[in-house]
Amino acid sequence: MAARGGQRERPDAVQLDRLLSERVHKEMRHQKLYTQYTVNPLQPVYTVTRKPMSWHDNTDEPTDDEFLKLFHRAALQPRQKYSEPQTESQEIGWNTTPLIPVDRNDCRLHFPRRKTEFTT
Repeated sequence: MAARGGQRERPDAVQLDRLLSERVHKEMRHQKLYTQYTVNPLQPVYTVTRKPMSWHDNTDEPTDDEFLKLFHRAALQPRQKYSEPQTESQEIGWNTTPLIPVDRNDCRLHFPRRKTEFTT
């Protein structure tokens, strides 16, 4: 079979057919035909999320009122959520109401811009 010089002879069509049929028989012995498919628990499953604004995806689900309350509370400003500041940085600017009422006619605390000949 091995020729001189280390080169192999090419198998003829009969030998190729025998090799192919032997390979097919070995594969058929070790393969099973599955008709019921399940998710492999060892592989992670990547699901495609639904479209949030699609009306036909959201019609069958009931609304969760507790989740909506938490979601709307998270969107509030800190002054509306809490009665007093929670951190040191929130203490700065927490009380925004003026200590005295604003009077625009009082020239001691109100300094409007004035247009004069010198500023123009």
